[in-house]
Amino acid sequence: MNYFVTGCAGFIGFYTALNLLKEGHTVIGLDSINDYYSPELKKNRLEILRNESGGKFYFHQGELEDEKLISGIFDGSNIDRVIHLAGQAGVRYSIENPRAYVSSNIMGFLNILEACRLHKTAHLAFASSSSVYGMNRKAPFSEKDGVDHPVSLYAATKRADELMAHAYSTLFSIPVTGMRFFTVYGPMGRPDMAYFKFAEAITKGKPIDVYNNGDLLRDFSYIDDIVKAVILIANKIPSGSNFNPEKPEPDISTSPFRIYNVGNSHPEKLMDFISILEEKLGQKAVKNFLPMQAGDVYMTSADTSSLEKDFGWKPSTPLRDGLSRFCEWFLQYKKNEKEAY
Repeated sequence: MNYFVTGCAGFIGFYTALNLLKEGHTVIGLDSINDYYSPELKKNRLEILRNESGGKFYFHQGELEDEKLISGIFDGSNIDRVIHLAGQAGVRYSIENPRAYVSSNIMGFLNILEACRLHKTAHLAFASSSSVYGMNRKAPFSEKDGVDHPVSLYAATKRADELMAHAYSTLFSIPVTGMRFFTVYGPMGRPDMAYFKFAEAITKGKPIDVYNNGDLLRDFSYIDDIVKAVILIANKIPSGSNFNPEKPEPDISTSPFRIYNVGNSHPEKLMDFISILEEKLGQKAVKNFLPMQAGDVYMTSADTSSLEKDFGWKPSTPLRDGLSRFCEWFLQYKKNEKEAY
């Protein structure tokens, strides 16, 4: 099939596109290659996609907000599935640069929705985030929980995407599935994520900032597990559910719309996570303990029972194995970086 993958030079987008290409599909990719983090890492990912594609990877560089670009891509391609993973990421950055999030995550997403409407796209699967659970302290987080108390603008834009998607699904019968990702990590990951920053600092002997004095729980999710779920979801077109408007449930609808948690379903203590990093990198971390940071949450914990029920999917990578693979890649990456200079 022909897949349109936005954010194809990003972390999840790269691995999704790579797996689709290896399965023999055609991938039309879009990415802005912005400088939110290293454009060189994004270019490295694109080079791998080109090398692995067998001529079936077609890349467009540009912004989601460019309506003419998005429309032109849809006009020029027979797209079977849209996997929308692009957008402005990062909780803390949204406090400093709120307009970037409204522009990319809301206006950009609107362009995707409009293109799907005009081209009668068979299925749109899009990235949401565990951040939408906000102030919720009930564990694990279920898709049936309320998500009306975000603690960052990033989370608010992701929740807005879910609502916009439902509106379009209802108005125009567009099959849409939202994927709430939980702290995805792995080789070639995002340098703005804590685990990557920790590895950078530990190997340089610099202190790492440990928020809430280390008392945090995260549902760390390994990239290979996540990509399997993304492709399974993209390939299953949702239909209307047995929805009761007198007792509405937030994750289902009479429209062809679904929401799934995509995570590890096993939250880990941040201090345990750091200990494994120290072991695999062969160095002790210098820890700078700090209070909870604005926009952060104490715990993320995914209830993935809906995903397991509908797809038979379960994460299979233990944290120690996943971090070992990341650290092996990271040490080689830093070695190559040094040799380049």
